[in-house]
Amino acid sequence: MRALSLPARGSATLRRFSTRAGTGSGTDTSVPGAMLTAASLGARYGASRVLWNVDLHVQPGEIVTLLGANGAGKTTFLHTVMGLVQMTSGHIYYGERDIARQTPEARVTGGIALCPEGRRIFARMTVEENLRLGAGLKHQHTYDENAAYVFELFPALEGLQDKMAGLLSGGEQQMLAVGRALMSKPKLLLLDEPSLGLAPKIVRLIFELIQRLREQGVTILLVEQNVRMALLIADRGYVINTGRIELSGTADELRENTSVEEAYLGLAVQT
Repeated sequence: MRALSLPARGSATLRRFSTRAGTGSGTDTSVPGAMLTAASLGARYGASRVLWNVDLHVQPGEIVTLLGANGAGKTTFLHTVMGLVQMTSGHIYYGERDIARQTPEARVTGGIALCPEGRRIFARMTVEENLRLGAGLKHQHTYDENAAYVFELFPALEGLQDKMAGLLSGGEQQMLAVGRALMSKPKLLLLDEPSLGLAPKIVRLIFELIQRLREQGVTILLVEQNVRMALLIADRGYVINTGRIELSGTADELRENTSVEEAYLGLAVQT
């Protein structure tokens, strides 16, 4: 297995955010040139508010990682970007377009895809049927081409097209989950805990794949409990705590900041 390469990074300064409720950047516009901008974003589940004035952006071609302990709001943020969770304030921009009122289906059609935590494959469907669902109506006519791309990334899946997804190994299921998300040909891929519950060898394969996707032009927002691996491949990162962004900077800066481990991540940091 080849060594993970360390991507070139900029010299942005580590930024600390206020932790008080109601604070944020105050901006309501997209970051110039960004593919994704969350501007003073708030969200809730029912009566419970979960995100508070989140400011985050992802430039085209970047891998940006969102870090934090369990329950910090990472998955909620991804679901809000996809339109699966109710926004309470702020804006979500895809490029310069505010997509807050778009349906999840429209966001997928526009080029955003989510690979969810826990894989969420359809266990009683075959590998091929899962991939066809990922392609959606827009990409059914290019299914063969898109599937060939997925099988080139994950050769192990090609011979399993007729197998029930629930009978796959954990690693194969994660490959299928990522492959299903890629079937819609996304420009922006949201990855939620892609290494969760996998053997170290498969974890390394997944992280190498993330690097490869970026090299092929896919922009990635990565939520990941394996902090050290995430910061090895990311360009920049944000630390979220109880629904608020508390720290941001380049991956190098976050990796060298001991408070990231001690104050925010705790047992989430893995060797």
